[in-house]
Amino acid sequence: MNNNDEQNILELKNIRKDFYQGDQKLEILTDINLTINSGEIIALTGPSGAGKSTLLQITGLLETPTSGEILLAKQNCTKLSDGLRTILRRDFLGFVYQYHNLLPDFNALENVMLPQIIAGKSPKEAKKRAQWLLERLNLSSRLKHRPAEMSGGEQQRVAIARALANTPKLLLADEPTGNLDPKTADIVFSELLSIVKETGLSALIATHNMELAAQMDRKVRLEEGKLINTGISGLISEHNFY
Repeated sequence: MNNNDEQNILELKNIRKDFYQGDQKLEILTDINLTINSGEIIALTGPSGAGKSTLLQITGLLETPTSGEILLAKQNCTKLSDGLRTILRRDFLGFVYQYHNLLPDFNALENVMLPQIIAGKSPKEAKKRAQWLLERLNLSSRLKHRPAEMSGGEQQRVAIARALANTPKLLLADEPTGNLDPKTADIVFSELLSIVKETGLSALIATHNMELAAQMDRKVRLEEGKLINTGISGLISEHNFY
């Protein structure tokens, strides 16, 4: 993969994030620089407390950095209004968290339809895409089930489908399998990578699991607030996805 600027989906430039506890300043992120190209899947690793979640929140326009710039498809988003940031999150970004955060009173199909309807799609269009995504994630028999009627792995698959519902350009995932047992985590992660590759998304995925990180295109590591590029992980081959 080359570094042609035309392919840049995300650029983080000199990102810094400080928090304050009383008069004490805590330097969480220091001079973070990262570029993600179209179709690239990057593993974000590092010890607990290193700032991975904070970096994802900043990248997802949910928190503002103390200093630095966030560029999505070359658009500087750092100082956008709340309204414009909300639109970008809706149309450009997809989020998957460790805990699925599904709406308990809605079934799997409805949970994936709702973000699309909010974005302006007709119920018919939303249902068609939601059904395709859920079937693609091996949930064809669970469309009408509510979260409480599904296993943890099934709920996380629904959360993945919801994150992809509005065809984002960049997927941000914060320990997406961290709440699952190892066997289920491997299955769900494989399905996540498969559909991300198949749809040509870019992704930044935080994980503690180095075996999972090794399956991605590239690894970066947060240590003491700094981002270290640890190199290519061994590119994922096509035969893993078909």
